[in-house]
Amino acid sequence: MKTIEVDEDLYRYIASNTRHIGESASDILRRLLQLDQAGLVAASPSSRPALPGGKGILEMLEGGELARIDAAIDRFMHILSVLYRENPTAFAQASDIKGRKRIYLADSEAALLASGTTTKPKAINGSPYWVITNTNTGRKRNIVAQLMAAMGYAHGLIERVCQSI
Repeated sequence: MKTIEVDEDLYRYIASNTRHIGESASDILRRLLQLDQAGLVAASPSSRPALPGGKGILEMLEGGELARIDAAIDRFMHILSVLYRENPTAFAQASDIKGRKRIYLADSEAALLASGTTTKPKAINGSPYWVITNTNTGRKRNIVAQLMAAMGYAHGLIERVCQSI
């Protein structure tokens, strides 16, 4: 095992991509860089999904779309829809977001209803996914942050999107 020094912002980015308690920085970096245990690229570059460039997300932020939406729940749903449209493959791989007692995203309303009695699931427009909506704005921001981090978005962009909810 080798030790390396990283800047604070890189450390926060790596930490924000943690999927479960106890996941090591090496495991996180292997996943983000799509490396296998031997350090080799896990798939040929042409077969790997492209990291999201954020063009649709940036257009949404800079175009004022969210500013025209009054309710936080509607902004939340719009962001999820744009994330799905921008990269459906990465969205599907990243959609395994759970809380302590319930799941937040699923491919069916029934799965969300089974995870809690007051989930109020809504379909994400233009996608086959559903999300719970009976959460406070802070939890909605957390869901978006976890999803975007798992999809490979930059930390700064994640913060901008979350603050717009």
